Amino acid sequence: MDFFSFYGIPVSLIPDPAQVRKKYIENSRLYHPDFHTGQSPEEQTEFLNRATLNTEAYQVLSNRERLIPYVLQLSGLLAEGEKYTLPQSFLLDMMDINEALMELEFDEDPARAQDLQAGIATKHAALTEELDRTLKESGEAGADNKTVLQAVKDVWYRRKYLLRIQERLDTFASRK
Repeated sequence: MDFFSFYGIPVSLIPDPAQVRKKYIENSRLYHPDFHTGQSPEEQTEFLNRATLNTEAYQVLSNRERLIPYVLQLSGLLAEGEKYTLPQSFLLDMMDINEALMELEFDEDPARAQDLQAGIATKHAALTEELDRTLKESGEAGADNKTVLQAVKDVWYRRKYLLRIQERLDTFASRK
C-alpha cells in the first residue's frame, strides 16, 4: 500500500501539510501498539506494522526531499539505480565548478573557496526556485501529468548533483 492510499489522500507533490499531520495523528491513535496490548500476538504485530507504516508515511509525505523521489517512483518515472542523463549545458557548468574544487584541493585559497561556495549557493537557490515553480505547476496540472513530473525529475536530479558538489566543498572546508 502506498502512503497516499494509506492516508486516504490524493497523490501529490504538494500534499496539504495540515491534512498529512491530521492523518498521522489519527493513525497514531488508532494503531499505536500500546493501545492494543490485550490483542492476540498476530493482531499486535499487525498494529505494530501499521504504526510503522504510519511513521514512514508521515516522514516521506512531510519532507519534500523524500516526497519527490517517492512520487516519481509511484508514477513510474524513477527507477532504483537509474542512470539519469543531465542536460549538457548543466554538466558543462558543473564541470567548471568541479575543476575549481579540484584546484582548491591542491592549492588552498580561502578567498577562492568562499567564491566557489557563494557560486554554488546561488545556483542552489536558482534550482530551488525552479523546483518550487515546477512543483506549483504539478499541483495545478495534477500529479499524473507526466510532462510536469518529468520536469520535476530533471530539476530534482540537477539539485541532487549540485548538493553532492556542495558536500565535497563542505568536506574540504571542514579539513581546514
